[in-house]
Amino acid sequence: MDLRTLPTADLDAGELVALRAFLDGVFTDGFRDDHWSHARGGLHVLATRNGELVGHAAVVGRQLLVGDRTLRTGYVEAVAVASSARRQGVATALMTEVERLVRGGSELGALAASVDGVGLYEARGWTRWQGPLCALTPDGRTEGDASRVYVLATPETPIALDPTIPLVCDWRRGSLW
Repeated sequence: MDLRTLPTADLDAGELVALRAFLDGVFTDGFRDDHWSHARGGLHVLATRNGELVGHAAVVGRQLLVGDRTLRTGYVEAVAVASSARRQGVATALMTEVERLVRGGSELGALAASVDGVGLYEARGWTRWQGPLCALTPDGRTEGDASRVYVLATPETPIALDPTIPLVCDWRRGSLW
């Protein structure tokens, strides 16, 4: 398996079309345009085997508020492994690179986990946020999102994390987490 890490800007039009098709195929419950938008503008980790795309993860920049601190966050999006490549170490390889990127440039790592992904993230040391999940929106602060959000402290995390207090994300269209 080969891994390649590159910014969205370095994916040509054909690669973007192929990546979107891959994600549409893996996320059988729907990979909407807002999900696609959320996964772009940062760094992509692409896993290929024999030239075929078998896995993807993206790290994008976001701002999360923890207590009274705004943290520069490497937010993980669109973690996907082809059904034919599952249970073969692809997700582990993707997350190893994702975590290197997050630890190397962010004050915090965060992601919203699917039911299937929870075991992977917990086994890798990500902490489930137990407190209220909120968002800063054009209409004010929302409360009570039901997402499964996990965080990862980095060498630059400036505060001790208390996963029982509110965690507030920045605004974006579509799913907030």
